Amino acid sequence: MLRMGRASATAGVLRFVRAFALCVATACLLLAAGMPSPVAAQDPSKLSLQYYSKTCPNVEHVVRTEMECAVRADTRNAALMLRLHFHDCFVQGCDGSVLLDDTATMIGEKQAEQNVNSLKGFDLVDKIKEKLEAECPGTVSCADLLAIAARDAVVLVGGPYWDVPVGRLDSKKASLDLANSDIPTAQQGLLTLIAKFWEKGLDATDMVALVGSHTIGFARCENFRDRIYGDFEMTSKYNPSSEAYLSKLKEVCPRDGGDDNISAMDSHTSDVFDNAYFETLIKGEGLLNSDQAMWSSIAGYSTSDTVNKYWADPEAFFKQFSDSMVKMGNITNPRRRGQEDLQICQHIGYDNIYRMLETAGETRWL
Repeated sequence: MLRMGRASATAGVLRFVRAFALCVATACLLLAAGMPSPVAAQDPSKLSLQYYSKTCPNVEHVVRTEMECAVRADTRNAALMLRLHFHDCFVQGCDGSVLLDDTATMIGEKQAEQNVNSLKGFDLVDKIKEKLEAECPGTVSCADLLAIAARDAVVLVGGPYWDVPVGRLDSKKASLDLANSDIPTAQQGLLTLIAKFWEKGLDATDMVALVGSHTIGFARCENFRDRIYGDFEMTSKYNPSSEAYLSKLKEVCPRDGGDDNISAMDSHTSDVFDNAYFETLIKGEGLLNSDQAMWSSIAGYSTSDTVNKYWADPEAFFKQFSDSMVKMGNITNPRRRGQEDLQICQHIGYDNIYRMLETAGETRWL
């Protein structure tokens, strides 16, 4: 009895320490960074469910039809579209800038550390956009296309449905610097990740819910090598099943080479959108350091409770994921000047490029 009492007391102290550590560390982090107020949903009033009701009433049907074909051909296309939307919204708002190719005066976001060699799905975006242009020319923005396609991607692999407010404009400019600084990485600590989401107006609950989309995600060896050759065995408590899983991961991802080899983040139901990834974290078998930290980090007092909740209650996860996707989709570009609905999502347009070169003092034809 005495031993049990001490264990209980120790557990209580540990919970207090974790909570205190989270509060203090978060406060210090925000103060040190001089962080401004959240910038998310800067003007969601400009978005509406009826935005295309007269100009392109079949927009959702067109997107859904193409997504059905793509996901039927390869379920991984669902994860690709979801990731494109996320990476778009986290850099200067949901403005389609992630889709822009490099130009003579601009290096696009595709070259960012978290995007190069890993961000895919651009051909599918072009195909959907071509269909939309045939249906209603010059009307639907690429940013809205991504938001609708991401929703359909989730639904088509068993996830929740949500209404997508539309009316976003496409940016003519991309930001490599912001892509490198704002997109969360697999090696960042929990407090850094919480701060990055907070900067976008998303709280820790939103973060955990959105990370739950990794249930259909894949990761490159480069992003999980440190994890499987680091503390994986410690967090997974050396059980036989996790050891077998770890051995398979090491076959996919050797210590040297194979950076572009991929592994599903949910080893059990990678083609179904469900709450299984949270069980993976509870078992200590999260593929990415950043994900496992939500459960295992000493600063993860609140996030670990949320992980538990979403594993125990899939409906709660689906509801929060839907709400958080709408919230993330409301992050708009504060610099709305110079935006339009691009007819080709990857290209600004030659007339615009020419004007940019003139402004830069390099007037020449491309």
